[in-house]
Amino acid sequence: MTSTATQTRYRVEGMDCASCASKIDTAVRRMPGVEDVNVSVAGGTMTVHHTSGSDLAAIEKKVAGLGYGVARLKGKAGSNAKPAEAKDHHSHEGHDHTDDHGDELDGLHGHDHASTSGPWWKSAKGRLTIASGVALAAAFAVHYFLPATGVWIFIAAMLIGLVPIARRAVMATLAGSPFTIEMLMTVAAAGAVIIGAGEEAATVVFLFLVGELLEGVAAGKARSSIQALTTLVPKTALVEEGGSTREVPAESLAVGAAILVRPGDRIPADGEIAEGDSAIDESPVSGESVPVRKAVGDTVFAGTINGDGMLRIKVTAAAADNTIARVVRLVEEAQESKAPTERFIDRFSRWYMPAVVAIAALVAVVPPLFLGGDWNEWIYKGLALLLIGCPCALVISVPAAIAASLSAGARRGLLMKGGAVLEGLGKITAVALDKTGTLTEGKPKVTDIVAVGASEREVMSLAAALETGSSHPLAQAILERANADRVPVPPAAEAKALGGKGVVGRVGGKSVFLGSPSAAAEKAPLPADQAARIAALNDEGKSVSVLLVDDALAGFIAMRDEPRLDAQAGLKALTDAGIKTVMLTGDNKRTAVAIGRQLGIEAQAELLPEDKQRIVGELKGQGLTVAKVGDGINDAPALAAADIGIAMGGGTDVALETADAAVLHGRVGDVASMIRLSRATMANIKQNISIALGLKAVFLVTTVVGITGLWPAILADTGATVLVTANAMRLLRWKDARNNVPRRPRTAFALRSQDG
Repeated sequence: MTSTATQTRYRVEGMDCASCASKIDTAVRRMPGVEDVNVSVAGGTMTVHHTSGSDLAAIEKKVAGLGYGVARLKGKAGSNAKPAEAKDHHSHEGHDHTDDHGDELDGLHGHDHASTSGPWWKSAKGRLTIASGVALAAAFAVHYFLPATGVWIFIAAMLIGLVPIARRAVMATLAGSPFTIEMLMTVAAAGAVIIGAGEEAATVVFLFLVGELLEGVAAGKARSSIQALTTLVPKTALVEEGGSTREVPAESLAVGAAILVRPGDRIPADGEIAEGDSAIDESPVSGESVPVRKAVGDTVFAGTINGDGMLRIKVTAAAADNTIARVVRLVEEAQESKAPTERFIDRFSRWYMPAVVAIAALVAVVPPLFLGGDWNEWIYKGLALLLIGCPCALVISVPAAIAASLSAGARRGLLMKGGAVLEGLGKITAVALDKTGTLTEGKPKVTDIVAVGASEREVMSLAAALETGSSHPLAQAILERANADRVPVPPAAEAKALGGKGVVGRVGGKSVFLGSPSAAAEKAPLPADQAARIAALNDEGKSVSVLLVDDALAGFIAMRDEPRLDAQAGLKALTDAGIKTVMLTGDNKRTAVAIGRQLGIEAQAELLPEDKQRIVGELKGQGLTVAKVGDGINDAPALAAADIGIAMGGGTDVALETADAAVLHGRVGDVASMIRLSRATMANIKQNISIALGLKAVFLVTTVVGITGLWPAILADTGATVLVTANAMRLLRWKDARNNVPRRPRTAFALRSQDG
């Protein structure tokens, strides 16, 4: 194929079950130039992989011809694009079907494919259901007072709901899809009328419409769960230009723009604080209840709430690419990726419905022909079996649970890129974790201040004076500690760096040196007891800087990239779940062993990226299902090699793109939470499949033995659909009760690269 392959994403409105997605997939896949199609009912999206010469307008026309609203998602944001109206919303009032679109599967599945954004009773599907219900109630009332009307009044009530369903059944059959739920419904209702069961036929049609309506409402609820994140971003922003401010739409903000955020306002864009400091409430996007103190240079995120200070912020991401937009987009793309269980159910349902039709036909015909049974009785039972064969509850059982789980995870900072990843996480038996930035904070901190010839405050003051202006990570650690302890930092004169040794200068008229123990020993011999203390700190994986004042030992400062506050508890949660853990790091062995000993994890050190990849392969070779957790570019090969790659919050874009999942809050305990969410989801799916098939099995038996009839049969399908959907929706409220690990208020949803 000479044309370049590309992909286009669409917002599709009106889908409410897997059957809708299947019809769109089949229709679009047959279009010239289309190579692959992914449709997400939960996300209301479709991604088409096609050649560059494909006729996108024809693809959109095809989808609209099926009765769905469709709009191309422009750029990255796309989620706010407004879908075009479908060619036909298929209400009971009828529709035009022109010859130009005769080949399009016009209105399959009996769904109203209008927007589901409004109240259900305002949709065409809602109006049709209400009309059918009113007609049925009226029929019962008329028949009560005028029994002479007989079955005809119920037939009239039935036709109000059945005519649009029958039309779509005919259209589907002509288009080559005879085994649809509309076909089952039409045959069952028509057959019931023929054998004199018009009252039950009208009831069955109404219950069918109720089930379809509930299905659509449930699909809309799952879809809105993640879309609700987008409402956190304010619609307008105050832009500062030329000394004055003006209000502009937040979506128009460009990278580099300066915006003002008043106390109490939501921040309209991802950015960096240029002036001011404030407590930022990040709970809307991170779930963290404690506000995070932010100052100049700190990163802030769209949708969070400014607390007590006026902030001037430099915008670092356009609305289309802010943190919330990226999370929503990644979740929608994930919902298009089917889990293995979902793919199996799809394949199963393809032969399930024809099999049910065949069984129903045999039940209706064999007993009267060969066993002397009553024709009316056995045709009635056969019709009931047709209704039991409706696959709605079965086909929605898996995608509903996965969509709810992906949404619940994303709202808690657990991002999984698809159903296959979600399902795979529950099978993890080994987790390999990077050290720097994953198990540790990712930057050194002052851990020990040892005063010898001066006080601790004097040691910090003199050290900070020499390090002022330096960007070295150890220098930054000293300056941060001095600032936190409110230690005065005097000016340093003649300060200069001594390559590989340290820094020297004059502070308050005294010669001051800060550097490595070996370099300090060249200037002034270190007492044996202090040298021993330094060696002990080194054995703990700490870097030590020695401070000399006028060539006399004043003290020393130890620094280390410290473990995250929840690292130990997070690792214990994994081992308690029977999961093997190992730390893979490129850091020196002494530091790695010290951190590993503190956290209780096996440490493998001084590894190159290819070494990490090799070790992951060795673990897989032992029969383990391996997850790799990392945050940097050097983790990308191992992330890709693992069964599941998990990027840590605060990681680079490269790690996030390579990974299958992401822990956006940067908590080690969230890795175990993600695995528990996966296992909870798979348990929910098994429950759903058991409910769907179990109810059908029960009513299959009761129908054949004559205990139940037509309306209990359709009620069984509707009831199963409602139960399955309600059970799946429980996952939207999922909380990991066991993840009560310590939490330090920190930046959440950190999807971008961070320095240091």
